Amino acid sequence: MVQRPLDMAHEFLAQVIGPEDTTVDATMGNGHDTLFLAQLSGQVHAFDIQEKALVQTQQRLEQSGQHHVQLHLIGHEHLAQYVEEAKAVIFNLGYLPSADKNLVTLPETTLAAVEAACHILLPGGRIAIMVYWGHPGGSEEKDALLEFVQELPQEIYTVLEYRTLNQRNCPPFLIMIEKKVEKHG
Repeated sequence: MVQRPLDMAHEFLAQVIGPEDTTVDATMGNGHDTLFLAQLSGQVHAFDIQEKALVQTQQRLEQSGQHHVQLHLIGHEHLAQYVEEAKAVIFNLGYLPSADKNLVTLPETTLAAVEAACHILLPGGRIAIMVYWGHPGGSEEKDALLEFVQELPQEIYTVLEYRTLNQRNCPPFLIMIEKKVEKHG
């Protein structure tokens, strides 16, 4: 059976995360990705601008006994102010399910956050970006993001896209970025 893009995102990141690593959930949401990262890594930083996201994530983490997570009530474009280096970063673009659907990720802040994530990413590290774009403004964010990642230098990054091609209604898709390991010799 074909993997859903979000399952593929988790598998892509899980392949490189170790128990000593620092990871980032750039869009905390309901805390599912934050918990996923917490179960694999030594330190997680999670970001969101909505207090509801922080409360829901905190509850999810407490229920599962995960305590090595820093929750930040601030936009993901500021992640480099809190994290110096990370092995994995995940984004879920769009809006927080079950919340105000007018509060959405925006091209300017998303591009700033993805650029910051690329800079803090360790060699061999990975970024997974789930692109939900069926909401007002989503198409502009998608286009700006695709343009940005296609311009990342191929000597440093490998960029992949995973999407269904025969689905209607703006199906979500996954952008995967891996920072190459420097070759010596």
